[in-house]
Formats: sequence, C-alpha cells, structure tokens
Amino acid sequence: MKLSGKKLGILVALAVLGTCSVFAQQITKFAVVDTARVYQAFFRNSAPVRNYEQKREEFQAEIDKSTKEIQALNNQKLEFLANGDTANAKKIQSQIDQKTSYLTEYTRTKNQELQTMKQELQDNDAFYKRLYSIIKQTAENDGYSMVLSLQNNNSILWYSSSVDITDDVIKALGLRLR
Repeated sequence: MKLSGKKLGILVALAVLGTCSVFAQQITKFAVVDTARVYQAFFRNSAPVRNYEQKREEFQAEIDKSTKEIQALNNQKLEFLANGDTANAKKIQSQIDQKTSYLTEYTRTKNQELQTMKQELQDNDAFYKRLYSIIKQTAENDGYSMVLSLQNNNSILWYSSSVDITDDVIKALGLRLR
C-alpha cells in the first residue's frame, strides 16, 4: 500500500502528537509549602502560644521596671556627685550594681525559659505528623510528585505561585488563612 504525501504527513503528525502526550504524562509536577506559615496558622490561637506570649510580656515588663529603677538610681547618684556628696553616691552605686546584677541574671534565666518554651512549641510531633499526612494527601489528590518546603529555599531558585499548596494545607488542617 502506497501512502500519499498528505496521508504520510497526517500519520507523522499523529505519531508526534502521540509521543508528546506520552512525554507530557511523564512530566513531574512539583509543589511548595511554606511550613512556617502553616505552623504560625496552626499555633496562632493555641493555649501554649498564648501562654508563651503572656510570659514574654510579663518578663519584658519586669525588665522594663528594673531598667527604670536603675536609671532613677543613676540620676540620684549624678545629683549626689554634682552636690559633692560622694558617700551617698557610693551607696547609690552599690544599689545600682546589685540591681544591674539581678537584672542580668533575671534576663538570662527568663530568656532560657522562653527559649525552652518556644522549642517545645516547635517540637510538637503530633502537629508535624498531621502536617505531613495532610501534605501527602493534598499532593496525591492534586497529582504532585514532589513537595518542597520554602524553609529550605536555598535550593529553590524560582517557583510559580500556582504550585504553592500552603493555603490548601492550612485549610485541610481546619485552620483560617491570615
């Protein structure tokens, strides 16, 4: 059977289209998730985060109070020195030294306490198990073969916002978007 040029062209075109559709099906589909944003949405209204924020504010209020006391004592000391009263200036300096030492130790201790609380919030295994389950489910439902985290973005040079499934993950966790 002899094919005319027109029929041969159509067969070649169909073969090319068939080959293209096979390759198109093999294209890997990527997605990205901003896990920090998901984490923030998840814990925004949780009791542990509110407790952390309350403690942080309380600690800062104590630091501010102590700082003001030290400043007031320093002003008193300067007045005594201006009036030539070095004995009282030395007494005030002793109080300043004690309060400064207390403030330094208080700040160090409370910063460690806050850091521990923050680490405990970040190490919530139940949350991360649920997060990765939701990411897997969302990726499989939407046909993604790989999901990258934006927190490790040193390997991502560019991405289209169309592959960002962060909002889908937040919704699937039953959380509100910002």
